[in-house]
Amino acid sequence: MDFPPWMQRAIQARLDEVSARIEQDPELSSVREETDEAFEALFAGKQIELTPEYAEWENRYIVSKGIENERLYMQGLRDGIQLTVSLLGQSMLVERGHESD
Repeated sequence: MDFPPWMQRAIQARLDEVSARIEQDPELSSVREETDEAFEALFAGKQIELTPEYAEWENRYIVSKGIENERLYMQGLRDGIQLTVSLLGQSMLVERGHESD
């Protein structure tokens, strides 16, 4: 099912808003700082993939991306539920209006 262009724009705007809010999250900022520090430590070794610093950076990167994805998913789920409830509510109002005709 294709959404109308106005709805696609609304969904994209909401995604941009939520992504920006997640980018500013203090907890995630702390995780990102740790990830950046671990990444900088990578360049001290020559065979980066074999160093414990690489493993540390990789682990922190995976955690930070996991947190971001989880928050995006949960916000999308909440938004989807709110949209569904709103549409169902409107549908019920329309049906009740037709019953009183």
